[in-house]
Amino acid sequence: MSKMRLTPMIEAAVFAALAVILDLLPSIRLSPAISISFAMVPVFIVAFRWGLRAGLISGFLWGLLQVVLGDIYFLTPLQFAIEYFVAFTFVGFAGLLYRPIQTSLKNGNRKQLLMWAILGVIAGSLARYFWHFVAGFIFWGEYAPEGQSAVMYSLIANGTTVLGAIAFCSIVIALLAGSLPRLLKTNQAAWTADNRKAS
Repeated sequence: MSKMRLTPMIEAAVFAALAVILDLLPSIRLSPAISISFAMVPVFIVAFRWGLRAGLISGFLWGLLQVVLGDIYFLTPLQFAIEYFVAFTFVGFAGLLYRPIQTSLKNGNRKQLLMWAILGVIAGSLARYFWHFVAGFIFWGEYAPEGQSAVMYSLIANGTTVLGAIAFCSIVIALLAGSLPRLLKTNQAAWTADNRKAS
């Protein structure tokens, strides 16, 4: 494996570990089912630097590390797979905005760069929490308040969480705006050609 192909994989693993560390920090907990943090930011950065594939790998590794560290609670094997592997992997969908982010970076347009990065945050967050929403009404519906449907219960819990996560992560990305060009710039000619084939 060439150095250019190895570098994104190493970064995906390192940033996944950073996401785990950030997840251990105190978060905004509105209820037992609603906890908001900015732990997705490292995976977003990998996705913005290297694209969809690296972002998906980093998200998957984040979920895997959660399992390895025992920071999990699950009801069934299918719910476990959805919420710790599928959902976390889908954070990497922020990499769908890789090309406009890198174009804005190349053109030196910081306002556009920030706009595309925040859109990437929205894309990755919605992709992840769609799966938590699905798992919520299928597996956690019995915890819904009396008279409330499982779908509405999951929509409220996960909708609140995803909106909070988008806001929190967007604020962090905005605070990093001055450093974004340095954070997202890579020497990637070989990886870009390879990444186009995968996306």
